[in-house]
Order: sequence, then C-alpha cells, then structure tokens
Amino acid sequence: MRASTDRTARRGPGVRASDAERDQVVDELRDRFAEGRLTQDTFMRRVDAALRAREQADLRMLVADLPQRRQRWALTAAIGELRWSAQSVLSGWLRASPRPLVLPAGSQRRFTIGREEACDLTIDDLTVSRWHAGLQQCADGWLLADLGSTNGTRLNGWRVRGQVPVRPGDWVSFGAVTVVLAERPAAVRMAFSAG
Repeated sequence: MRASTDRTARRGPGVRASDAERDQVVDELRDRFAEGRLTQDTFMRRVDAALRAREQADLRMLVADLPQRRQRWALTAAIGELRWSAQSVLSGWLRASPRPLVLPAGSQRRFTIGREEACDLTIDDLTVSRWHAGLQQCADGWLLADLGSTNGTRLNGWRVRGQVPVRPGDWVSFGAVTVVLAERPAAVRMAFSAG
C-alpha cells in the first residue's frame, strides 16, 4: 500500500482526459474488437474504463498492449486519388488550422449552424446535422448549444452539453468540421465545404 502511495506522490497529478480523447480510445477499441484482437468481455471492460478515465495516462494504458497499426493507403478507382486511413485523417485534422467563424455583429440575437440551407451558417459536410448547433447572444457575450446533433458539438475538445459561454479564440467542432471563433465583423451568411 505504501509503495503505491509513494509512486503517486512522485508522479504528481496527471493531465485530465477530454471527451474527445475518450471517444478516440473507444473508437480504437471498437476497431480492434471488430478485427478480432479483443474478446467481448475485454472490449466491454476497456470501454467502461475509458468512459470513466480521468487522466490521459489511464486512456493510454487501455490501448498500450494492442499492436500498432500500419498506415494503409487505398486507391479510389473513380478519381484516382490517394486516401489516408481513418487514423491518419484524424491526426491530420487535429493538426490542421481551423477556419475562422466570425461571431455575428449587430442586433442578431440567435444564430443557427447546420447543413440546412435555412441556417445562418450552412456547413456542407455529412458529419454535420441539418440543424446542428446554435449561438444565442446574452448580456456577457454568446452561448453555444448543441441542437441534438448526431455527431455532437465540441468546445475546445469538450463535448457541449447544455448552453456554454464562448469567446473569440475558442475552437468549436461541429461533427468533423472545426472552426475558431473570431470577433471581426463579416457577412452573417457563409457556406463551408468539406474540402
């Protein structure tokens, strides 16, 4: 008992795990279960542990014994382009600079985001729901809320549940599309493409 206490004291507090990191580990475990590398019991125990993990180190331990994946390339015959594996796409997406999303200026109090053309911000990406998220102006600034989207809304990597305050410089993800909030006035109606 004392040895574990000493080890914890030397190690110090770890870095807290975000919802996005938990989801990434669960996806990895799901893929490995589908490949037959994990039994159903092991898969269920590890998913449960991933959902309860508080630190990044706890998450890393859940996939540490799994063999490393090789980068896979696939050639699409129709257009002849090379595509990275899903893991490469995700890591590239995390490194890419997000597009700016200008917070509405003026008297507009509500701002909708989604794939539907009637939204104030239309994002043409299949991971974005028709009515994905909304911004509402309040006395102190803007509040972001998910509108029941399929793939969720994240603020700086954390899943949005309820209304949360946002400010310029925050990174917001609508499905697989990430934007950074900015203050500079611009046109309210914009369209994003998946490319």
